[in-house]
Amino acid sequence: MKNQLRTKKSALCVLAAGMLWGCMGILVRTMNGGGFDSLEITAFRALVTAIVMFAGMALFKRKELKVKWKDLWCFAGTGILSVAFFNVCYFTCMNHATLSVAAILLYTAPSFVIIFSFFLFKEKIGRRKLLALALAFVGCVLVSGGLGGVSISVIGLLTGLGAGLGYALYSIFGKFAIQRGYSSYTITTYTFLFALVGTVPLLDLKHFTACIASADAKALLFDVALTFLTTVAAYLFYTAGLRGMENGRASIIASIEPVMASLVGFFLYKEAFTVTGLLGMFLVLASCILVA
Repeated sequence: MKNQLRTKKSALCVLAAGMLWGCMGILVRTMNGGGFDSLEITAFRALVTAIVMFAGMALFKRKELKVKWKDLWCFAGTGILSVAFFNVCYFTCMNHATLSVAAILLYTAPSFVIIFSFFLFKEKIGRRKLLALALAFVGCVLVSGGLGGVSISVIGLLTGLGAGLGYALYSIFGKFAIQRGYSSYTITTYTFLFALVGTVPLLDLKHFTACIASADAKALLFDVALTFLTTVAAYLFYTAGLRGMENGRASIIASIEPVMASLVGFFLYKEAFTVTGLLGMFLVLASCILVA
């Protein structure tokens, strides 16, 4: 009974994370309007998250800031190999393919998670999980608008798959960190410290600082608040969810993200729904129910 309750709580945490990630479009559109490009938005998210988490930990959970040197590879994995690598690959793919194709390739992530988790954590690959994986992927394809017969370059394909791989690696390295006794707060803090280290060398620092300096105070505060919700809170929820359920299941449930993104687009930006999009949402929700 306790295990069932723990699994349900974990599933709700992952679901909350996916829904918050689905609201990322609000932050992206707001910051694009302020002159920030995609890489600068990634750096801004990493910077705000690192500052907020480190300050909060220093005030309320100072003991949990201590990590062992031999475990830093876990946070380099979640921060550089996952967050930074995934964003760079994803944004590169967007320049070589349509947005829908980029999104579809990104959602190969649950497949990577399930395969890695089978070998690394001995997680079983049952028929229910495979069915949920298939439903989630087809649902994401439909929600994203489908392939539409669009051709894709080799660079677009490789960077799209790289984005899916990078997205998946957070679950893998995050699970390693959890097994070493680190809390979701510690993991999130060091993830974004490393993500910042991995992102800054790629930035045009003059343009980045100029965008921040010229931003309206209210707009900048709004961006910080959105970053807190869609990054700080989302990663805390997801990491907490990993504590009580298999990586593969968590990754499938997180596929609720494009469904939420579509709802945000419909209600806030008057983007039209299609019949295939609605069917895709139904399939993603069905996959979440199946594994949760």
